[in-house]
Amino acid sequence: MTHDEKLDAAEELMTQIARALVDHPDEVSVEAVEGDEGDDTTVLEMRVAPDDVGKVIGKQGRTVRSLRTILAAVGQGHHLRYELDVVEDEDEEDDLQDVDDTIVGGSESTTAG
Repeated sequence: MTHDEKLDAAEELMTQIARALVDHPDEVSVEAVEGDEGDDTTVLEMRVAPDDVGKVIGKQGRTVRSLRTILAAVGQGHHLRYELDVVEDEDEEDDLQDVDDTIVGGSESTTAG
């Protein structure tokens, strides 16, 4: 399995889990973004409908923490590191608000490796 295939599999897994959790599954998207140069971590950004952000984050961040745990296990099997960020589009603007920092109180990432 190539690096791109592994990344596609991780994106698809997070997409399918999120779609099972939310009211608007058609609005779920997960895509890889470039991390910091020299960093071996791949950041996956998850976007959901504004009404569904709370469902993906969960009470006290438990749901997103569980998603990160699953992603870490996948990364361990792939010998890669993944980080999951939940972002929300602000009324069709290009600006992104990192929902994790606002709701959970910090960027808590789970990495494997």
